[in-house]
Amino acid sequence: MFGGLLKLAQPMLLALPPEDAHEMALRGLELGLLARDEKAGAGALQQHLFGLDFPNPVGVAAGFDKDARVPDAILSLGCGFAEIGTVTPRPQSGNPTPRVFRLIKERAVINRLGFNNGGHEAALRRLQARAKQGGIVGVNIGANKDSEDRAADYVKGLETFSAVASYFTVNISSPNTPGLRDLQAPAALDELIGRLMEARERLAAAGEAKRPIIVKIAPDIAEEDIAPICERLMAHAVEGIAVSNTTITRPGVSGETSRQAGGLSGRPLFHRSTVMLAKVHQATGGRVPLIGIGGIDSGETALAKFEAGASLIQLYTGLIYEGWALIGRIKGHLAQACEEVGAGCIGELSGRRAAHWASQPLDQESGH
Repeated sequence: MFGGLLKLAQPMLLALPPEDAHEMALRGLELGLLARDEKAGAGALQQHLFGLDFPNPVGVAAGFDKDARVPDAILSLGCGFAEIGTVTPRPQSGNPTPRVFRLIKERAVINRLGFNNGGHEAALRRLQARAKQGGIVGVNIGANKDSEDRAADYVKGLETFSAVASYFTVNISSPNTPGLRDLQAPAALDELIGRLMEARERLAAAGEAKRPIIVKIAPDIAEEDIAPICERLMAHAVEGIAVSNTTITRPGVSGETSRQAGGLSGRPLFHRSTVMLAKVHQATGGRVPLIGIGGIDSGETALAKFEAGASLIQLYTGLIYEGWALIGRIKGHLAQACEEVGAGCIGELSGRRAAHWASQPLDQESGH
């Protein structure tokens, strides 16, 4: 009966305007309407990365739970970790609506939300309330649109959530806050990460735990800039790199909706984001754990991310079209892949086809 209800829910949600459907999904999770997955961790899927024990490598990307409303519900659905945000110091409403557009035929979404969220204070209260629940819950931090010192906003995020975040993701790659991606330029990146690392040392000296810092980059970085960016991130010893955010390119999509401004996610992003992932894996020599994001909507695409260099993966748009059962299917496929090659851990598959993916052109139309 429950499975039948889930099958009915998906087309019902797709019939609603995107933001209404998103709110309904959040409320459903708040009310506990979905069944728990008691097999969140399975042998070969467990990993120890940047000081954290992940029961499995599958997470939901930031943007789904912007205000820390449902991290425990996400974990209960079988995810190995959850990530809230992007959250900014002050609440902001984001860009004018409509600002989310589905491309159903292409299994894609364009959004120009613009970091709409309730601010640090509201998210902090929720995370403090669930602090004893356990589980890995990361906090994705950003800057207010009108901030005069964006680096200070990121430092404020680190300071605010240090006691409740399992790790931090530094979002400098959203295309929907004007000028934000300029922080990916090596000099600006140097200053930002330097200030964050200094703040983390100050917090550690005051007795706070030293939380891992992950930097989330765009899939639209020029190829010649990948190595310098990775060099600066490695120089600051960041614990991980998330590859990637949404794209301002429009691979494999057409029609009026495809011309909407904003970042494209979903199936058409798979190729570009996976090639970028492999190039970052090569540029870092496989020494930095990577989170693979972009176009994951099946066990096969999830496995491809690991083979391109990922140690963890996150999905969001794939859930819109495939539903929550996708998480279990992905975990099953990854476990089977480990068994087939005799791998004791999913990490053993990381990067084994990175050379293949890195040799592909970034701008090839996606298809899988």
